[in-house]
Amino acid sequence: MKNNIKVREQIWQCVSEISDSQLNKVVEEGQWSIAQVLEHLYLIEKLAVEGIQEALASSEANPVKLRRIHLAADRSHKVQAPEMLRPSAEYQTLKQLKNKLDNSRETLLKCIEGVSVETLDEKSMPHPVYGALSLSQWISFIGYHEQRHLGQIEDIKELLVL
Repeated sequence: MKNNIKVREQIWQCVSEISDSQLNKVVEEGQWSIAQVLEHLYLIEKLAVEGIQEALASSEANPVKLRRIHLAADRSHKVQAPEMLRPSAEYQTLKQLKNKLDNSRETLLKCIEGVSVETLDEKSMPHPVYGALSLSQWISFIGYHEQRHLGQIEDIKELLVL
């Protein structure tokens, strides 16, 4: 979780000086705005939490092999987000997005509070790119995924007239 916390802090630092209008500006046709990237991060974490809660509620253990999830941070390989994880074009404020992401993070932390590493390692759920991941790897994936999109946010920010 340390990496997840660190990356989230970096995201908030990166967007702290951006106006809501800049946050919602699409700088290249067919690309997401920073607001849409943030909403995508929220959608991923929310979906992951739902899956983790379901897996933890099951008595079934389903250990899986470790995957190279750190590669999620590598932006040289494009990945198309599944439809359910694509953000809307709705105008959102930084405050709204921060509330969403803070709530999804709080829900994740509550969900895994008191759960042993062994349990997180022996239970798994599917991932659209990596196949089945242990819950531990899913939690780590969230941080690597946010790291990937932090780079995207930084690229978009460079194209904005600040």
